[in-house]
Amino acid sequence: MRTHDFAPLWRSTIGFDRLFDLAETAQRASEDNYPPYNIERLADDRYQISLAVGGFSPEDIVITAEQNVVTVEGSKSDKTERDFLYRGISHRSFKRQFSLAEYVQVKGAAFDNGLLTIELVREIPEAMKPRRIAIGAASAGNVPKLEAKAAA
Repeated sequence: MRTHDFAPLWRSTIGFDRLFDLAETAQRASEDNYPPYNIERLADDRYQISLAVGGFSPEDIVITAEQNVVTVEGSKSDKTERDFLYRGISHRSFKRQFSLAEYVQVKGAAFDNGLLTIELVREIPEAMKPRRIAIGAASAGNVPKLEAKAAA
């Protein structure tokens, strides 16, 4: 895997700290693909994360949302002693984190038939939304007049 040196960008940019942190985190992320998941765009400002967590119950899963990160953790203790001849169904704990853009909030989660879905919505505050500025006409009384002096 390649590593990138962001030092030249740090010297010439201001306010992009989170972007560089995300890039560094993505480089360090392990290649663990468990549990499998989908990320869908449902509308311009609505998203959904779906995780396949078969074998887990809602009590075994904890979802935490803080700042711009959603963390899904699952742990299941093997309460009964079983003698498996072959074990192909994964039964391990997991921790999956998703980085969210600004103003994206978790609205809810549902669990159905081994599929965990997390609803996300981008809610931009009114003060941050673009607004149209009306252009008014300047009245003749407000325009300063230049006086020219005759050359002698």
